[in-house]
Amino acid sequence: MSKKAAIIMPGTRKILEQMGEQIKLARLRRKLTGELVAERAGISRQTLNSIEKGSSTVSIGSYAAVLHALNGLDSDLLLLAKDDELGRKLQDLRLPTRKRAPRKGGAK
Repeated sequence: MSKKAAIIMPGTRKILEQMGEQIKLARLRRKLTGELVAERAGISRQTLNSIEKGSSTVSIGSYAAVLHALNGLDSDLLLLAKDDELGRKLQDLRLPTRKRAPRKGGAK
């Protein structure tokens, strides 16, 4: 049974391509060969090429392994969805409002 491919929206595809380009530039700035980064990440050179092109078929784990191989850039993954403004607004809309307890002795 073959795996079902995820549907990637055009905007997300552009983000992946930009991410791949940034990973490639980070590797080049560090003067690391593709072979060395692939070896450190435990992936094939072909998979690294796919990552650097922003392929949506490569697992997030492989992306994380490459970021780690580039001297600890994987900690940047913690920034994903850190400030979820829309999610917080939606959550606030669903928060129950406190009702005041009636006063003791009744209203006069």
